[in-house]
Amino acid sequence: MSGAIADPLVRPLITPEGVDLRVKLAAVSERAVALITDLAIIVGILVALLFVVLGVLSAMQIEGGGAAALIVWLLGFFVLRNFYFTLFECGARAATPGKRLMGLRVAARDGGVLSADAVVARNAMRELELYLPVSFLVQRGAEIDAWIILAGIVWCGIFVLFPLFNRDKLRAGDLIAGTWVLRTPKPVLLPDLVEALPTAQTLFAFSAAQLGVYGVKELQVLENVLRVGEANSVEAVAVRIRTKIRWTKRPDEEDVAFLNAYYAALRQHLEHRLLFGRRKLDKHDAN
Repeated sequence: MSGAIADPLVRPLITPEGVDLRVKLAAVSERAVALITDLAIIVGILVALLFVVLGVLSAMQIEGGGAAALIVWLLGFFVLRNFYFTLFECGARAATPGKRLMGLRVAARDGGVLSADAVVARNAMRELELYLPVSFLVQRGAEIDAWIILAGIVWCGIFVLFPLFNRDKLRAGDLIAGTWVLRTPKPVLLPDLVEALPTAQTLFAFSAAQLGVYGVKELQVLENVLRVGEANSVEAVAVRIRTKIRWTKRPDEEDVAFLNAYYAALRQHLEHRLLFGRRKLDKHDAN
């Protein structure tokens, strides 16, 4: 890797395709806003559920609304805080509504596919990082010793401030799960790259099976490689794609021309499929 990375939030990331990309970490402030947004959504869901339960009890003329409200609040918050983050981050966008609002997503630090195990691990740690110490702080008087409350404040402070004191802005959960949170500006497959392709692409003819190997994610990686034009990356990616699609290289075939042609054909193939509602996200997607 040559040259210094000027932006302190930018990091190199080697993809499984062997391409050296640059990703941008989410700022601590962005992650905080995303978390507050998600917690506000959870509280909103609980309040709505609470009104529904109290309304049903009132309509059925059943007493004990206070106890029912407490059960709904405690049980509902436990279920939501344990499944809300995990379910959303296990999805294709790897982001909760709060993260999506801020343009963020969770990713594996090794450049591989984000696994469900990693998502579960990073969110299970939030119980120790946030919920448990906060529960100390909401206790009163004789219910719990003041020193334990103070310990809860210190504990909470350490975990809350943890991302400020490591280079990659990692939570303790990220450190254990091998994840980080990245900025994800909406990817756009820019038309000027296809318009600028040399006419040599007409010399290449790819079958549907060869084009069906990759998806939108790999198309975006290939576009980045072509835009940067770094010789080693171009050669490495060309070799990988030829191997993957079982393409025999001609003696006079240039790597750049091959990649340009494959990019144009793959993009056309994916756009055609999208017209029929079939979107292949990446090479692991069965669509």
